[in-house]
Amino acid sequence: MFEVAEYIGIIAFAMSGFFVAVRAKLDFLGVLISVFLTAFGGGIIRDVIVGKVPYTFTHTIPTVVVFTLMFLLILFRFHKKQSIESRSWFIISDSIGLVSFSVTGAFIALENHLNITGVLALSFITAVGGGITRDIIINEVPFVFKTGFYGTVSLLVGVLMYLLHSFGIMTFYPIAIVFVASVVLRVVAYYKKWSVPLI
Repeated sequence: MFEVAEYIGIIAFAMSGFFVAVRAKLDFLGVLISVFLTAFGGGIIRDVIVGKVPYTFTHTIPTVVVFTLMFLLILFRFHKKQSIESRSWFIISDSIGLVSFSVTGAFIALENHLNITGVLALSFITAVGGGITRDIIINEVPFVFKTGFYGTVSLLVGVLMYLLHSFGIMTFYPIAIVFVASVVLRVVAYYKKWSVPLI
């Protein structure tokens, strides 16, 4: 279950990193760095925090998946199409990536016996850490700080995963319900333009 969620997140966030880099008019190296930071950055930070070798550094398949995805995106000239990031399929895939990485972050935190603060932190960092790093490098205000219900969904997933663990029901179906409900919440929040109140 962990690996399935991890790969879903990697694919979705690699696409996000690709389109953000193309929009910023980066060269090929810049696009490559943006893709890898977005897809792997949060997971690397998460694993370093809990004192383990990052998953990406011990498994070859994630890198192969990202390179293959980049090749297909370039081959079919998706980077030449307008407003890709507002397309429904992109919003859904990005939402799936957000929730997938939030779940894996919570998994790792719970495996390492962290408290609620640790679960929330790793859930959030895994989901948005790579995107924040990418946006800082390309000199943009991080996306998560401008879109109200993006980081909020990640924190909500962390809370729900912690509660499932606390009540001893960390099984496939409860986690699947959390996953689907969180993806739906993020998509609905995007189209309804829900946001956290501004200060």
